[in-house]
Amino acid sequence: MSLTTLDPRTALVAIDLQNGIVAMPTRPYPGREVVSRTAELADAFRSHGLPVVLVRVSFAADGADAVPGRTERQARGLAFPEGWDVIVDELSGHPGDIRVTKHNWSAFHGTDLDVQLRRRGITQIVLTGIATSIGVESTARDAYAHGYHVTLATDAMADADGEAHANSVERIFPRLGETGTTAGIMELLATTRA
Repeated sequence: MSLTTLDPRTALVAIDLQNGIVAMPTRPYPGREVVSRTAELADAFRSHGLPVVLVRVSFAADGADAVPGRTERQARGLAFPEGWDVIVDELSGHPGDIRVTKHNWSAFHGTDLDVQLRRRGITQIVLTGIATSIGVESTARDAYAHGYHVTLATDAMADADGEAHANSVERIFPRLGETGTTAGIMELLATTRA
């Protein structure tokens, strides 16, 4: 599906573009490319007076606030280096940006993201970030369930697993919203705000 429109009150929501995650190997784009494209979008959104939301995942040092469920692929006992959860420099330094810290896959679960968006009259979000099949997809699902229009910048997201990225982009995202490239979203933003 091609991009059709951006609502007058649309926000950019960038998922987990933080030092420790951007440094991981990702497919089909390296983390730095995802950051660069997201930074372009963020600059465009800011120039039109639209909100930019920077979401990061973080946990207490003792892991007490980590998701407790049993899974076949446990992430327990991981030690995170100092600064792993700091938003990358390319996106930092804008005091007007909204910052959300999550402890789950979705940026909506257990955070004030929905309140932050609704109080600003936001009806649509554009999503970017890492990892496509985890934080981005979980947030897209919740945004759709909360009644937001969802647009996914598919060249501004990546995953540790290339097949998982492709599955999200090709099979899941078209059921949750519209997909497009950074350039396409920026062009639509320029034409709808002219």
